[in-house]
Amino acid sequence: MLRPGSLVVFEGPDGVGKTTLALALLDRLRAEGLQATYVSFPGGEPGTLGRHVYEIHHNAHGAGLEQISPTSLQLLHVAAHIDTIDTRIRPALLAGETVLLDRFWWSTWIYGLLGGADPTSLEMMIALEKHHWKHIQPNIILLLERPRLMDLFASRLSSEYQKLAARSEHPVLSLVNIGTVPQALNAVLDRLATVARGTPPVCESRTVTPRVPATLSRLAPAKPTVVYDTYWRFAAERQEIFFRRVADAPPPWTADPILRRNKFTNAYRASDRVSQYLIRHVIYEGDMTPREVFFRIILFKIFNKIETWQLLSNSFGSVRFSEYSFSRYDAVLAGALKQGRRIYSPAYIMPSGGQGSPGMKHRMHLSLLERMVRDDLPSRLAEMKTMHAAYELLRGYPTIGPFLAYQYVIDLNYSTLLDFSEMEFVVPGPGARDGIRKCFSDLGGLTETDMIKVVADAQDAEFERRGLNFRDLWGRKLQLIDCQSLFCEVDKYARLRHPEFSGLSGRTRMKQRFKSFGPVPAPWYPPKWKLNAITATRPDNVHSL
Repeated sequence: MLRPGSLVVFEGPDGVGKTTLALALLDRLRAEGLQATYVSFPGGEPGTLGRHVYEIHHNAHGAGLEQISPTSLQLLHVAAHIDTIDTRIRPALLAGETVLLDRFWWSTWIYGLLGGADPTSLEMMIALEKHHWKHIQPNIILLLERPRLMDLFASRLSSEYQKLAARSEHPVLSLVNIGTVPQALNAVLDRLATVARGTPPVCESRTVTPRVPATLSRLAPAKPTVVYDTYWRFAAERQEIFFRRVADAPPPWTADPILRRNKFTNAYRASDRVSQYLIRHVIYEGDMTPREVFFRIILFKIFNKIETWQLLSNSFGSVRFSEYSFSRYDAVLAGALKQGRRIYSPAYIMPSGGQGSPGMKHRMHLSLLERMVRDDLPSRLAEMKTMHAAYELLRGYPTIGPFLAYQYVIDLNYSTLLDFSEMEFVVPGPGARDGIRKCFSDLGGLTETDMIKVVADAQDAEFERRGLNFRDLWGRKLQLIDCQSLFCEVDKYARLRHPEFSGLSGRTRMKQRFKSFGPVPAPWYPPKWKLNAITATRPDNVHSL
């Protein structure tokens, strides 16, 4: 399909599916026996300049910076690009590998220009980056588009990308990415085959028009309902409740009667009580070797119940795989069941694997965890280059379905074992699917996964449009996992606020009432987020009310 040493670039605004499609193409090329590698700009590999630039871009405050100018930020991106060109792209191309590049210098120019960077400085930066590309030219640039939800900024982005495409010296394939991944991949493969037959591995000054199936050629805008407006208002108010409780404000923490009476998770998943306990007392207390960290996390998440973890900890003094015994753990858990105690959280249903007899479910899960550790899954996970690849490893085990595997990979990513961006990948759960269906009467051809990404990209504009002062997590914006969880919570909230809307499940009642567990300690997050120095000084840095 492509000559050895080809360079394929995926470009376009945030949320159009560049990463998803690039990884799908990577899998297809490798399945065909071709040597291929995926690279992203600014670069996401741990220990690289690109990773540091990514963290500064998305959480400057967490990186210890009071502020950074738009021009300086784009200069950092160019530095990361040059480093990635020299250390990863050029060596791979020289070795005959096909390189799939997620973003090009186009994004630096466009986001810098619209973000307020000095145009003259941008031109000089781009010239410097082009110098380092030297003779390397993309065989094709795949420019992806996807209509957005009433987003003026997204329209401006799309317009600027089209301007660059129109005067590109490289072949450009414009693809409206609104169908399924296989449909989009087939359109790309079709064009790559044409390019491979007739285009030399240097640039050709033309724009390539794709032969897109009729189902992909047009998209009616997604149609939001009143529940979509509630989604943003719920997120803002739920976050305010969090800050009020952390600041030790007396109850009630909200005037919303639904929020006062019923149990809802926080706007940020990592701020929830169980997640906080996991991060503080499970992940970062004890032996920090990969095997032991993995064992503690998955053991905790199997039951997802603080009381079960404390039962095991109190029974054995410490929870360690090096001292683990199936019979001892089974005896403790079976004993708790005989006493009528619940050992599983009702937060999400753990599959039984067909083990219907009392006491068999936890034995199946203990055996599964043993198998994972003995398969050296912790080390294999640590070698994965993407969150999606780590997710697929987990999915390969019995009873671990898509949503559970996604939840596990997010929890593992809180630790030092993994280090992926939470904006890389998302899997909607059943509750989120219900919430999305209530928020939109018509998805306009997008999937639930697409909608979560669109919403995450549009968060600043959507809060501003409603005049909502959403206080993020000290510079950390809502991530894909948080937006997914918010759809689930809005599904529950809408049962009472908007009972006329029904989701896929048809549920109409709230199961759990709000119960206070006393004062909320200062939150503590994964140290790599660099938030704990701020949260430790509450209440001043938790925003006084």
